[in-house]
Amino acid sequence: MIRRLVEVHYFENRESADPAQRRFWLMELRTPELLIELASIHPNELRRFKRKRLLLGLAQTGNESALADAILEEERAERAADREYWAPLKRELEQYDPVYAHRRQPNHAHRNRRRQTGGGHPT
Repeated sequence: MIRRLVEVHYFENRESADPAQRRFWLMELRTPELLIELASIHPNELRRFKRKRLLLGLAQTGNESALADAILEEERAERAADREYWAPLKRELEQYDPVYAHRRQPNHAHRNRRRQTGGGHPT
């Protein structure tokens, strides 16, 4: 979803983009072809941001396959960081909200508890 939104923004504004928009695209685009295009059109700006987003170096080389792999790895790392960031809050919610904790349990644990307590549908 985010990928498509950034692509649309790029296509709608690339002809008259200001430096802030180009910086945004360099940091957020997840489409190898568009990053390569942007790198070839704005090499000086790309060089400025390569340290912040290492995969931009691959965009500069034009290696679409390696860039696609690097984007996937970047997305995996971001998801892992998000999970780590939100884990304490989720545990806190589970502690204070038994309904939330109940919903977070795997289905098999939920079914086993029903069997143990005699609740649920007869089998």
